[in-house]
Amino acid sequence: MKVKVGNYANRLTCNIHTRFMDYKYGIVDWPDETLWSHEDYVFQAIEDGIQSVYNIFNWIWFDRRTQKVKVRIDKWDTWSMDSTLAPIILPMLKQLKETKHGAPYVYPVDVPTKLRPTKKELLEYTKNGETDPKWFDRWDYILDEMIWAFEQKCRDDWMTDFDYNKWDREGANAHQERMSQGFALFGKYYENLWD
Repeated sequence: MKVKVGNYANRLTCNIHTRFMDYKYGIVDWPDETLWSHEDYVFQAIEDGIQSVYNIFNWIWFDRRTQKVKVRIDKWDTWSMDSTLAPIILPMLKQLKETKHGAPYVYPVDVPTKLRPTKKELLEYTKNGETDPKWFDRWDYILDEMIWAFEQKCRDDWMTDFDYNKWDREGANAHQERMSQGFALFGKYYENLWD
């Protein structure tokens, strides 16, 4: 197997107004638009004018470019596709966990009881999108379970943890069940694996 994935196509963007407002008010403390000063509107107009010119170049050149992806699959890659993909997925999951900037909604049934939100916290989220203090901990738990499962799949020696003379059927079943649960979480939250 050989996979080459290029960078995403970029666009020209003008951020004069955004940078000015961040500098003047702070990144999260912009006032309501009705409270902006004349200077704030001037920078917005300048940014809009420059961006309209940029959009012409974006339409002519940048928007027509796509991310380049080249994939070659050999016959042996599909003999044990789960083992072929695991060493690719594992470092990507680890990097996502280290560099993530947010967290998606995690279903309470997928995490231990101590990480679940209260009914009041769920109601607050449903009404106005307020997240609870354990919001990011739940996503970390899900990522940790996925990472653990793929680490086990990448190990060549995981079966040596079990002594065949003293076969621990319950231990082996619990180990396999946790791996399967990690892979199920990977499938369930697949579309949330972005940063």
